[in-house]
Parts: sequence; C-alpha cells; structure tokens
Amino acid sequence: MELRRRIWGWFFFDWASQPYNTLLITFIFAPYVQELIGDGARAQSAWGFGVGLAGFLIAVLAPVLGAISDVSGNRRRWIWAFSALYVIGSGMLWFAAPGDFDLYTTLFFFGIGMVGMELATIFTNSMLPDLGSKEEIGRISGNGWAFGYLGGLVALVLMLTLFAENAETGRTLIDIEPVLGLDPEQREGTRFVGPLTAIWYAVFMIPFFLYVRDPKPSRVPKGAAREALRGLRATLRNLPRTPSLFSYLASSMFYRDALNGMYVFGGIYASGVLGWSVTFIGVFGIVAIIAGAIFAVIGGRLDQRFGPRPVIMVCILILSFVALSIVFVSRTSVYGVPVDAGSMLPDIMFFVFGALIGAAGGVIQAASRTMMVRQANPDRMAEAFGLYALAGKATSFLAPMLIGIVTTISGSQQIGVSPLIFLFLIGLILLVWVKPNGDPQAWSDPSPSSP
Repeated sequence: MELRRRIWGWFFFDWASQPYNTLLITFIFAPYVQELIGDGARAQSAWGFGVGLAGFLIAVLAPVLGAISDVSGNRRRWIWAFSALYVIGSGMLWFAAPGDFDLYTTLFFFGIGMVGMELATIFTNSMLPDLGSKEEIGRISGNGWAFGYLGGLVALVLMLTLFAENAETGRTLIDIEPVLGLDPEQREGTRFVGPLTAIWYAVFMIPFFLYVRDPKPSRVPKGAAREALRGLRATLRNLPRTPSLFSYLASSMFYRDALNGMYVFGGIYASGVLGWSVTFIGVFGIVAIIAGAIFAVIGGRLDQRFGPRPVIMVCILILSFVALSIVFVSRTSVYGVPVDAGSMLPDIMFFVFGALIGAAGGVIQAASRTMMVRQANPDRMAEAFGLYALAGKATSFLAPMLIGIVTTISGSQQIGVSPLIFLFLIGLILLVWVKPNGDPQAWSDPSPSSP
C-alpha cells in the first residue's frame, strides 16, 4: 500500500506539470502571442530565440544540480524550489495584455516558468528507479505519462469551455463569455491561462509532497557541492568508456530537440499557416492529447515487453514522417496537390498529424526516461537525469534557432520547420550504438567513476 501511494504521488507530478506544455507552450498561450504580434513568421522567430535561451540556461544548470542532489540527497527541497519558479513564471503571464504587450517581458517570465518545470523534472525522474524493478518501470513510466496527458486534457477542456475567448466573438467554445467576470475585450479569458497553470500546479503537487519520500538523507554533508562537481567531472571525462550511455545521450539530444520543436511551434504554425483561432487550436490539442494518453499506456506495455529501444526507434520513424509531411501541407495545397481555398482537407490532415505527434510523442518520452534508467549508474541517478536534461537542452536552442533562422531567411513558416526532419534522422542513426541494458560493467569497475 505504501509503494502504491508513492507511485500515485509520483504520477501527480506529471498531472500537475503537464499544463505548462499543453496550455502555455503549445495550444493556448503561444498562438495567443502570435495573434498579438500579427506576423506568423516574426512570432515563430521570436518564440524560437526566447525558448532557445531558456533551454541554454537549463542545459548549464541541470547536470550540476543533479550531481549535487546525488551527494546531498535533497531532491524534494530542489523540487520545492523549482516549483516556485514554475508558479511565478506562469502566473505572471497574465500581464501579456493586448494593449500593453511587451514581448521581451513575456518571454522572460515564460522562460522562468519553463526553467522551473524542466529542472523539477530532473529530480522527479530520478525517483523512477525507486518505484519498481527494471522490468516494471517501463509500464510505470508509461502510465505516469498517460496520467499527465489526462491532466493536460482536463486543463485544456476547462480552458476552452470556461475561459479562452474567440478573438472575434469574445465567447468560449461552448458559446459563453469567460467566467469569473473576465473581460473578453481585454482577452482576460485567454490570459487567465497563466494563473490557471500556476494554480493547477500548486494544487495538484500536494499529493506528490504528501506521498513521495526521498530515501536519501536530508542533511547536506560538508563539501557536498565540491564532491558532486568532482564526481560530475569524472562522469563526463569517462563517458567514452560507457559508449552505450554516450550514444544514447547524443541520440536523445537530437530526437528530443526535434520533438520539442514540434510542440513549441505546432500552435504557432497552425495559427500562421492554416489561420486557426486559439479555440480551434485547442480542439486540435484535445485530439492530440487523447491520442497521447491512450498510446502512452500502450507504449508502456510494449516497453515492458520489448524494452525501450525498439519503441523509441518506431516513434522516431513516425515523427520523421510527420515532420516531412508538415512541410507539404498548407491552406492551398496538400503534398503538392492544389486544393480549393475553402477546402477542409488541410485541416483534416493537420488533425491526423496532431494525433500522430501526440501518440508517438507520449510514447517516446515515457520510453526515453526508462531507457535512461537502464543506461545510468544506479548510484548517481539524479546526476544521470541531469545529464539527460543536459542532452535534451544542450542543443535545445538548435531546433528553435534553426527554425527561427530558416523561417527568417525563407519568410515561410512551412520551410522554416524543415530542420526537424534532419534532427530526427540523426537521433535514429545514433541509436544503433545503444545497448538495451547500457554498460553495467562500467559501474562495477571503480576506476572510470572515481574522482
């Protein structure tokens, strides 16, 4: 019963944090910013540079903080601290008002919240091995990701039905004015996405802090930071002696960057290229999230049966197909075939792409963290997930920056997303050198990891 409560408490981090991705990064807030800027290509470029800068900061901090956590054993305290950044950053997005919109201030607070979410995730992910055996954690990770998707779905439905107003009609998806007396003319319903995300996180992290205990000591030993940094330097220096871990970190660096590019720019792309409203993008998001929740559970079972490596490879192939297809779908043509101006075929195709992104994206992220557990030194798990975050963020500026640069040069949002195709394929190629169970002999040999 105690372990079951701990697992459900751990699930609640995914439930609590998912709205940052669902509501802010992809389906509500990013398209709203595009509406305020008015120019889809300019919005895509600005968003790319802003998210890339936040990713760079995460990349610098993640492995260092993970290493310190392994030595000091204060994972819950770190989660508390970064949760505060999450709540502050998302809550302040309320002030992105249409009449007084400041893009740089908005990106600053958005970045603070994003840093808080990503760094808190390092420490919650590092708790995964404590929840079950090596064979069980694939299913646990998949179920947790599905539960998180479900939380994002509920938050998105609440946002669309009760708060987010259509810019033209001032009414929500169910044809009412935003609740709580929010002014649709000032877009207060849509802007409430920031405070709602903050409140949602604060409320639903309660089960996590009630039921999830850190088995490591809470007292920080003297010299913990110095010891942690020595251990981190040794781990980085000896990465070539763990070729499977090295290859996996490199592979995930590229394919996760490409996937994040899809999430970050999906709503902006749909708004700028297809002319979708925030409400319509929200409906698109519901379809993607439902597909993600269903397939995260299925993927967890496949992970448990076949291991995470083949699951990841299949997902990369699916996502590569979607990335290629997106370039060839616009309001005027589908795969090079012209369509009438009022045709719904581009919209239908993009809904299909959204379902595929949701399904494959959920599965690959759940399988990726179980693969990291298999590759990592069990005694330095938070450091390993810090490196995992570093791998995810070391080039996290790459997809946004490449999209920003290619979009700026070409002036086309369609051509601008083409770098994602190559990032996925690089990740797929690097998986060839990844062993299903990592390099366990390296962890039993004291010489590679000794400071």
